[in-house]
Amino acid sequence: MVQRIAVLGAGPMGLAVAYQLVQDGHQPVLFEADDRVGGMTACFDFNGLEIERYYHFHCISDHAFLQMLNELDLADQMHWVETKMGYWYQGKLQAWGNPIALLKFKGLSLAAKFRYGLHAFLCTRRNNWRPLDNMEATGWIKRWVGSEAYDVLWRRLFDYKFYEFTDNLSAAWLWSRIRRIGRSRYSLFREKLGYLDGGSNTLLQAMKSYIETKGGEIKLQSPVSKVIIESNKVIGVEVAGKLEHFDKVISTIPLPYVPKLMPDLPPDVLSKFKSIKNIAVVCVIAKLRKPVTENFWLNINDPEMDIPGLVEYSNLRPLEQHVVYVPFYMPGEHPKFADQDQVFLNKVKRYIKKINPDLTDDDFIDIRASRYRHAQPVCDPGYLTKLPPAALPIRGLWVADTSYYYPEDRGISESINFGRKIAKDAAK
Repeated sequence: MVQRIAVLGAGPMGLAVAYQLVQDGHQPVLFEADDRVGGMTACFDFNGLEIERYYHFHCISDHAFLQMLNELDLADQMHWVETKMGYWYQGKLQAWGNPIALLKFKGLSLAAKFRYGLHAFLCTRRNNWRPLDNMEATGWIKRWVGSEAYDVLWRRLFDYKFYEFTDNLSAAWLWSRIRRIGRSRYSLFREKLGYLDGGSNTLLQAMKSYIETKGGEIKLQSPVSKVIIESNKVIGVEVAGKLEHFDKVISTIPLPYVPKLMPDLPPDVLSKFKSIKNIAVVCVIAKLRKPVTENFWLNINDPEMDIPGLVEYSNLRPLEQHVVYVPFYMPGEHPKFADQDQVFLNKVKRYIKKINPDLTDDDFIDIRASRYRHAQPVCDPGYLTKLPPAALPIRGLWVADTSYYYPEDRGISESINFGRKIAKDAAK
């Protein structure tokens, strides 16, 4: 039986839900508040360059993403590149990311290097995350690598992303990040990451086209103001003051928006959604005439820089100019999040010129800042058990966002995989 299903949010997860629904013969209507699809993967016109507002990359372990490319005949537009990592520490740019770089790293004892390397290696070999689920991440890291390696290599990564939440994060969530990058290597010494011709927009537009060709509908600039629930059953959504009837509703918008959108949920479910914390991001993107470094990812430990690192995207995807992303993560309630864009732009110029003194203000072709309030869920120990099931105790209603594939970190492949699963569940 063909079902009319509303999908809220046109990020990768929402698109994957709608994609799977039309593939199975249903008629989804996808509602998106933005003027484009993509959510955090959406692209914008950066002075003649169509590029993501927030950086994305792909690993060889991103199976759901690669399967989607095959289904949409995009596999030939995927390219794999050997990339490099670096570490800016004590005012010096050092190589990073392989055993030789670790041994040569200046500023760390041999014992600390061994402990750090052993921990990273074992993380890539571990598959069972359950024993780590209720462990606190910083304590887990310190027990393995010791206080010296933690202070040099880890502390600022935590402090400049999670601030006051640093000491209450799940070790399972952190392990999944270490493992994903570790498994992006095709040898112990070489890292391989991927990019799509045209960036994420190539995939987003192909999914959008497939959904619409198969009878689905995508409504942009159409925020849902309320999900209508009657007699413990969803009956539709309210959009622009009007009720649209649906058999089922699947929400993929950030969980903190759910209580306002669905005030008629049971009180215990509402309280769980309201308790979820999220980290915000101000992501600066700069277009330069010259490269900053030869690295794709540069970790940073510098008392004069309030960032954990930067991403030199053009060292992955070849572009006419050099493009760098510099993310400033912080809780949305932090006073710094209220700073004007120019504050962040000025910092980035200063930081980049410090890392590469050969760069001047004239080398900056363009520089912009984008903000996203719910960029990263704060995954505390036992996180998944604190979330309501995606299939809520309301007939015909499913709710999920990137939080639901914990302990995996947010990513396009994980969103596609989870979105397709939830669509199959909802369409039963």
